[in-house]
Amino acid sequence: MIYSFPKLLETLVAGSEKGLVLATIVEAEGSAPQVVGASAIFSKAGLVAGTVGGGLLELRVEAIAREAIQDGIARLVTFHLDADPSDMEGAICGGRARILIDPGVGRDRPVFEQCLEELHKRRSGYLITGMDAGEGTIMRTERIWLSAADVRSMHTDRSIRLSLAKIGAVARRPHLVGEADGLWFIEPVSPLPRLIIAGAGHVGRAVARLGSLLDFSVTVIDDRAEFANKENIPEADEIVVGPIGGSVGKIEDSPDDYFVIVTRGHQKDGEALRAVIGRHASYIGMIGSRNKVEIMRREFLERRWGTADEWARIHAPIGLDIGSKTVEEIAVSIAAELVFVRSKRKDAERGQT
Repeated sequence: MIYSFPKLLETLVAGSEKGLVLATIVEAEGSAPQVVGASAIFSKAGLVAGTVGGGLLELRVEAIAREAIQDGIARLVTFHLDADPSDMEGAICGGRARILIDPGVGRDRPVFEQCLEELHKRRSGYLITGMDAGEGTIMRTERIWLSAADVRSMHTDRSIRLSLAKIGAVARRPHLVGEADGLWFIEPVSPLPRLIIAGAGHVGRAVARLGSLLDFSVTVIDDRAEFANKENIPEADEIVVGPIGGSVGKIEDSPDDYFVIVTRGHQKDGEALRAVIGRHASYIGMIGSRNKVEIMRREFLERRWGTADEWARIHAPIGLDIGSKTVEEIAVSIAAELVFVRSKRKDAERGQT
């Protein structure tokens, strides 16, 4: 799944009656500028959100999207990215990208709404786009949403079920299957990885802002209502006001969780850490000096609140070492470490295919 896709869905649902076009890379070969599943939304005015690679390719897609808005016809277009190297404006990466440019998003709004509803419940599934060939690049499209439960059901179309089995749920990769005159683009869609920030102070607020930009679903927890509110942290998708340790402990255990502990003091940090140490989260990080971290480590081990192996998984002091001093620099160092860990996990998942 492309991490930003759930946010693109929100844009589609909010603006599907305004003449939008969804462009999606359904096949790519060679050094294409983006991966299969990368999507962009266009209006008459141009790019609204997302990307299919930028540069000349995106300009060409944008021009076709304007035509699609005018005639309401979807196209499946193959772009050869092998311009003459002397053409400084050309796309010379040498790849090939096959892109579905579809103005039918208004018709498919109920499907996008169903998909978003499932994602808000943190349920995964598959967005499936059927394409029947017309003349030339013209396509007739139809979308359906299948939850994980739907996929297991015998009511699911057998050809789709077999295709899903062939791809493998573990791979989590978009894939184009079928024949030239009848294609299915099967797109695994999962909730955004969840960034849980314990602490709504200056650092927590800055991390929430960056986390939202970096395609995390952001939850902020604090026991102070004057800090934990939408006015103070408008980028948060969820705000929890309550005891920090207890509130963090109520978060459902998931490998898609990324915990950032940046409370106002040693005691509160310890409460949050006790609630998460040993979990199967992708990331657990805690702010503090090396001296503070070492003191807390000894306390946790002596009181048997955690094992040495569990401590080894904690990123503390938190963030990449970039010499950060200010609140904003600290937030950048934390965000960089989050992206680094997420990318390593993504690469590991790809290696399983």
